[in-house]
Amino acid sequence: MSSRQTLDFLLYDWLRADELTTRERFAEHSRATFDAVLDTCERLARDKFAPFNRLLDTQEPLFDGQRVQLPQATHDALHAYTATGMLAAAQDAEIGGMQLPCVVEMAANAFFSQASIAIGAYNMLTRGNASLLMAHGTDRQQQVFAAREFAGEWFGTMCLSEPQAGSSLSDIVTRATPDGEDFESDPLGPRYRLVGNKMWISAGEHEITPNIVHLVLAKIPGPDGRLPAGVKGISLFIVPKHRVDAEGKLTGERNDVSLAGLNHKLGFRGTTNTLLNFGEKGGAVGYRVGQPGDGLRCMFHMMNEARIGVGLGATMLGAAGYDASLEYAKQRSQGRAVGAGGKDAAAPPARLIEHADIRRMLLAQKAYVEGGMALALYCARLVDEQHTGDAGSSAAAVTLLEMLTPIAKSWPSEWALEANSLAIQIHGGYGYTRDFPVEQHWRDNRLNMIHEGTHGIQALDLLGRKAVMQGGAGLKLLAHRIDATVARALPQARLATHANALAQALQRLGAATRSAWATASPEDALGNATPYLQAFGHTILAWLWLDVGAAILEGGAADSTANVGRLAALDYFMRYELPKTDAWLRVVESRDRTCRDVPEDAF
Repeated sequence: MSSRQTLDFLLYDWLRADELTTRERFAEHSRATFDAVLDTCERLARDKFAPFNRLLDTQEPLFDGQRVQLPQATHDALHAYTATGMLAAAQDAEIGGMQLPCVVEMAANAFFSQASIAIGAYNMLTRGNASLLMAHGTDRQQQVFAAREFAGEWFGTMCLSEPQAGSSLSDIVTRATPDGEDFESDPLGPRYRLVGNKMWISAGEHEITPNIVHLVLAKIPGPDGRLPAGVKGISLFIVPKHRVDAEGKLTGERNDVSLAGLNHKLGFRGTTNTLLNFGEKGGAVGYRVGQPGDGLRCMFHMMNEARIGVGLGATMLGAAGYDASLEYAKQRSQGRAVGAGGKDAAAPPARLIEHADIRRMLLAQKAYVEGGMALALYCARLVDEQHTGDAGSSAAAVTLLEMLTPIAKSWPSEWALEANSLAIQIHGGYGYTRDFPVEQHWRDNRLNMIHEGTHGIQALDLLGRKAVMQGGAGLKLLAHRIDATVARALPQARLATHANALAQALQRLGAATRSAWATASPEDALGNATPYLQAFGHTILAWLWLDVGAAILEGGAADSTANVGRLAALDYFMRYELPKTDAWLRVVESRDRTCRDVPEDAF
């Protein structure tokens, strides 16, 4: 699979991204400028990122007692990336941005995830950090911090988790105390002193840029000195690694943020991952973003975009494994093909790709990976609709994004990982050696089921909140979109059976949602939230694949080699994958108690 070929098809033949240039925000662009951005990023990823992916895996970040040391290749690749202006690609021209559509920006950045996701993580975090400040920060915070991040002068992080709390943000205990009686008069924002510990902070310490902008969740003590309970008491703070003055110039003083240690992970080994201590010497200076208690709402602005990015990153790791296993299957000869001459030891061995089971594994990878790309880009296209569409389409895009974000993050992180597993399987024993890249792809991708909200958290969010919000309005809107694709596909003989299968799956998904909540008990409904998430995700992917298939047939180029492959992947997904939803939904519908009722000592 050529990722560029697939991205071009999805962008232009399916999503019609070039039509966005008729909108005022994107009027200075054309298909040619979009292609130029894609060309630049594809070339840079190939030349500066991909050649060093294995090097960064074997030469992990090292703390020498004073500084974190990274291979020079990391510095070179990131400086080359920032020089392109891609950190600010979607931002206003007035602040140095390109005003690219989100869907084009994400497609362009996909090349870096495929080439070396460990390097690309620094960019994703910085872009998300700065985008949050553009949405929720003051003018001065945007000028001092966000603008420098978009320019690549400083990088950024997000500091949520704590050693004792993990994903349970309501249990964080990092505290932020007003810094003096004049704390509200600081030009950079209300000034506080932070004390606490943050864990799993990617890009939390390095020497790539002269400063790091930490966005930190903390709680402001009440009048009695006690921290507020729950998530509504969480506030958000800018805590720079090095102190700055009101104009953003470095003062030469390091802030009270120290590296407590490096985490050594299964994958993403080229990305520094840290435990950070705030306030070992009295308190790290931080500037509040937004209002007290508004921190989680602000942070989720970054996290929701990051979740789509995590899903696309997982997809591109799946694509890397697919490309490697496809090449291997075409070159490696082993065994004899079943059929005539299959038992003749004198016959020449068959190439792996001639075996039906190898083709099954390749087709599964193709269905997962190209489907994952479609999902991520569809969500990115909704972001553009949210910001530049008319009132009706913008409101619909907001609702659809609410519904699809848990899927955009979780589905690729599970099924592109399965694609990586299949890539190892195709390589046989060689697959789990370091002589081939597929084992690293799997290790890197395994982290994505945990990054930015675990599978279980996404499942609880989907069934516990998104599916029932506003009386199920989001689910109804999504069903309306799926029904439209079914109606579009039914008249086409090639797709009619698939369209009927999707319609039945959608009907059952709706029935399962109602059954899950029939007792109005969250315990009953959410006991099988993860199977619900899996069934929901597969239904969404079946919808997107059917929509892609309809676009292919309507375009009149179904016989091209690329489209024959896409239609085969569509067939595979509808025949091999969509039927899995029945088993997942069965336990949801019955509110099955198997997992809840097993006694602890039975384990």
